[in-house]
Amino acid sequence: MAEGMMKKFYGRQAYVQSAGVHNDMEIDGFAIAVCHEIGIELSRHRTRSFDEMRDWGDDLGQFDLIVALTPASKHQALELTRHFHLEVEHWPIMDPSGLTEAREAKLALYRQSRDQIMKRMLARFGAPTEPGGMDTVRAAGALPD
Repeated sequence: MAEGMMKKFYGRQAYVQSAGVHNDMEIDGFAIAVCHEIGIELSRHRTRSFDEMRDWGDDLGQFDLIVALTPASKHQALELTRHFHLEVEHWPIMDPSGLTEAREAKLALYRQSRDQIMKRMLARFGAPTEPGGMDTVRAAGALPD
């Protein structure tokens, strides 16, 4: 969700790659649904791990910032970057997967996580610079305070 939002809001102003500790191969359908609600397309997105990023030629030393959304990804990011001058931030975002079985309750949790990410992103990077970015923020009701 974070990579999709970042690209929608800031376009090519920053090189963005999303990675996790593990590769689940398919993006979660609930994440696709709640992002689609606000105009962010994730259905073609593919998840990747830190190891895959390195294998595919992304040198972590070329990045300026890693934003970790889970304690596990923060730990791995700190391990992988201990030899680089690279900032690692941890944004503690609720992981909505596996918290409930009911579809509507699950969607509500995914929306909450989506909106947490969006609010942190707007606070850290400012208002969207891409056309339509602010419309997406308004659609989610996530304008910063």
